[in-house]
Amino acid sequence: MVTKIAFNGPDDALAALAGKLLTVPTELACSDYVGRVLGKAVLADRDSPAADVSAMDGYALRMSHLKQTESIAVIGEAACGQPSPEMPDRGTVRIFTGAIVPADCDLVVKREDTIEGDGQIELTPSARENPKGSNIRRAGENLTAGSIVFNPGMLISPAARAAMVNFGHVGVDLHKPVRTTVITTGDEVVDLETTTQPWQLRNSNLWSLLSLFGQHHWIDLQPSGQCRDNKQALVDALTSALETSDAVIMTGGVSMGDYDYVPDVVREVGGEVVFHGLPIRPGKPILGAATHDGKLILGLPGNPVSAVINARRMVLPLLAKMSGQTKWMPIVPAIQVAAVQPKDIPLHRMLLVHLNESGQAELVNSKGSGDLVSLGQSDGFIELPIGSSITSPCRFFAW
Repeated sequence: MVTKIAFNGPDDALAALAGKLLTVPTELACSDYVGRVLGKAVLADRDSPAADVSAMDGYALRMSHLKQTESIAVIGEAACGQPSPEMPDRGTVRIFTGAIVPADCDLVVKREDTIEGDGQIELTPSARENPKGSNIRRAGENLTAGSIVFNPGMLISPAARAAMVNFGHVGVDLHKPVRTTVITTGDEVVDLETTTQPWQLRNSNLWSLLSLFGQHHWIDLQPSGQCRDNKQALVDALTSALETSDAVIMTGGVSMGDYDYVPDVVREVGGEVVFHGLPIRPGKPILGAATHDGKLILGLPGNPVSAVINARRMVLPLLAKMSGQTKWMPIVPAIQVAAVQPKDIPLHRMLLVHLNESGQAELVNSKGSGDLVSLGQSDGFIELPIGSSITSPCRFFAW
């Protein structure tokens, strides 16, 4: 049995549970891989640049040209997408940014450092001060052929894809998306089509979690749904979800009430509970477990604010770890927030905020973990370590 509070904070708990989780296998993908996780190193198929190229619009010169006082004849042109012309013995070649420099060219002088005439140029004093190699980007100075461009475990961005295409990688090995099921619980929870009574709640947890997870291409959402507060029904639902999913996220039923069956059900289906209760607000009753084959079971509190905050704070990093990402532990910006009074409670506080026009965070006036209005008005939340106030920038978790 895991003690009620076994860890000092969220990151300690994440590290302990992450070590018991599987990493999903890889597959070959040919086109749609932005937002996915790289499964195998990407290598450069040629030097970058592939040849010596000009870094400026200007003129290709020999060092001997810098000593000439007379005009220099412009003989030829080096343009992008064309083989380079031969370097003339006495004259110069006009060259454009990105064009291959002629063999025996020592430097490129910028157009603005010349006085251009009809078929000739004169060099200004500043042009004569250029050292050998000026304004030439050498072959392989970015990366040489055979070098690693990207290591496995990176989340592929549009910028990274540009580099991959540059090195000829149309298809790459990717980790498969993490198959994830969401199960919400509670007899009071109904679907959107049901006419609600005052004692009933529409299932906002299901839609908020599906929306949060659905933003990520490395997560594959499986059929999800609602389960009543019935122990056997929960056992059946969790067992079925584990057969087709790598991770099952549950909301509600994780506390100490008479109808809070989730902790017992998790153990009954073979889950090893790593933590049940963390020093956080909201979300103190949160439960994290792993199966013998490395699948994730995570029980979130049923209160909607607590559920979505802890899905962002706790669930997404664990799913990222399973997805093969090497940078899976939360890396978030620190932003300045209006002062908050310290509270003498042994809990990490996560507080809803919205961003003003200056990019600073302002606290949202929240009435608690059931206040969906304040949740909807927020841009994310900040995290305050135990006993701290906001006197310096705080970690900001955006939705």
